[in-house]
Amino acid sequence: MAKVQTDHDLRSNRLLGALESASRKRIDPHLEPISFKLGDMVCDAGGLLKHAYFPQGSVLSLLTVLENGAGIETANIGREGAFGLFAAMYSRVSFNRCIVQLEGHTVRCPIQLLQYEFRNSEHVRDLFVSYSETLLSQVQQTVACNTMHSTEERMCRWLLMMHDRAEGEALPYTHEFLSHILGANRKSVTLAAQSMQTAGLISYHRGAIQVLDRPALEKASCECYAIVQERFDAFLTPPSTAVPGHNRSRSDQNEKN
Repeated sequence: MAKVQTDHDLRSNRLLGALESASRKRIDPHLEPISFKLGDMVCDAGGLLKHAYFPQGSVLSLLTVLENGAGIETANIGREGAFGLFAAMYSRVSFNRCIVQLEGHTVRCPIQLLQYEFRNSEHVRDLFVSYSETLLSQVQQTVACNTMHSTEERMCRWLLMMHDRAEGEALPYTHEFLSHILGANRKSVTLAAQSMQTAGLISYHRGAIQVLDRPALEKASCECYAIVQERFDAFLTPPSTAVPGHNRSRSDQNEKN
């Protein structure tokens, strides 16, 4: 029997916490805590999803997998969202490989129940679509970042995102792991980490990274961290204000500057 989650547990995931009370009453009894270890595969690309997964302290990584088996991260999901909502709305097949990037609490919910809520609640439809569009914007920003920005800028962005989710704890990642996640070669990651450590941004010892100077790390990052963060902060608001700058274009902002 699935363990019923408390209100405090639900609030730890923003998406679950944003559900209207009628939907929550139907969903709450079916939320099941599940334990994952770092690197565990939640679902492989092409796999059939029977549940959606809601992080409550964990972080899930979405990887695009190439023909040779190599994968690169295109998005990650923390307590602001969920993995498997596309399955609740459209197809039940996962387009990405999903792995555990940071250990922590996670709950899952049967897809069929979420499909019922999506079909019968306008609030749930708006919420799921808003989140899915925001997650897609993270994918698009990550593609641009991987193409246009240096390895060090990308590492800063990624470490900031993980630092937010880890709530200040040390991050258990090796250079080898970072090179796979970022789609960068190991040498460039090592050089970037050495540069960041010399500048006093981070410390690195035996596979554990500690952020030492958060403001300086934000300054060293590309703009992608702030853009994605702002979009996720806004995704629960009405569509007219969900885009940073109240629908003002990026070119308009550049002209102002």
